[in-house]
Amino acid sequence: MTHAPLRSTARFAIAATFAGAIAGLTGPAFGQAGEVNVYTYREHKLIEPLLDAFTKETGVKVNVISAASGLEQRIKTEGANSPADVLLTVDINRLEDAVKAGISQPIKSEVLDKVVEPKYRDPEGAWYGISMRARVVYVSKTRVKQDAITYEELADPKWKGKICIRSGQHMYNNALFAAYIAKYGPEKAETWLKGLKANLAQKPSGGDRETARDVAAGKCDIGIGNTYYWALMLNGGPSQKPWADATKVILPTFKDGGTHVNLSGVVLTKYAPNKANAMKLIEWLAGEKAQHMYADVNYEYPVREGIAVNPTIAGYGKLNADPMPIAKIAENRKAAADLVDKVGFDN
Repeated sequence: MTHAPLRSTARFAIAATFAGAIAGLTGPAFGQAGEVNVYTYREHKLIEPLLDAFTKETGVKVNVISAASGLEQRIKTEGANSPADVLLTVDINRLEDAVKAGISQPIKSEVLDKVVEPKYRDPEGAWYGISMRARVVYVSKTRVKQDAITYEELADPKWKGKICIRSGQHMYNNALFAAYIAKYGPEKAETWLKGLKANLAQKPSGGDRETARDVAAGKCDIGIGNTYYWALMLNGGPSQKPWADATKVILPTFKDGGTHVNLSGVVLTKYAPNKANAMKLIEWLAGEKAQHMYADVNYEYPVREGIAVNPTIAGYGKLNADPMPIAKIAENRKAAADLVDKVGFDN
């Protein structure tokens, strides 16, 4: 099989599958001064502006491999010869998968410790969050009159046959369900999940955008999704804008807490060959310029205090993020996955 080298952001490498563009990594690009090698699950269009800006500001060339799955295993298989310096990913599940795979090393940075709250980083420094997204509801403008809702209320029988959601095993829902377990315990979480399942209008399917589409089509009144998808639909052209126009976003909260948030985050790989440049990139991503770009290009919430969110996101209302540490949520990932199977949520 022909090996494909990492490419600079000017010729961004997009790998549709694990077996494609990340089949192998060799060549003279690796180990050269002035470079950093990034493996990422993030979409090309979402991070290329950030990495190009980093290169322009620092002169450090960024080589990138993007894939839909398998990056942690790839780095593990490459071992000490891995060219990867940084794993840039989304969701606490993938951050923790990297730790469990043994491919990370502690990130030690006073710069990051000053701007990233402890609840948004691993207690041992294995990963740091660099932007946030909230798990919210898209509701019908015409059929749902209330302007506030709790996560607990999603299991209220008044919503029977009214809710659309993607698979309960998807990592975005897994994190929400894990947060519920962490907050209330497995027994109450099971009761809640059964109630939520009873309120579904259809079998869990599709993605977050499709839940908005189905609300717009009248198949359900409430769709559960991430904050940035609605903004992307609103500003995404004629095919999806009607889905956003027919819905509004409500930021749910736990009864005694805030809105559930998840992270996009960064891992410093165990054998990073360009560690100094990797740290330079990681700290830059938490800097003011990058945080503004996360807000305005990606429609995410900055982890850095004092950075304004995008006006579309601000239109949802002020985010009151739940105080629970993300690492605590991660501890309940398996319990959440088991619970989804136990109640037959996706059946």
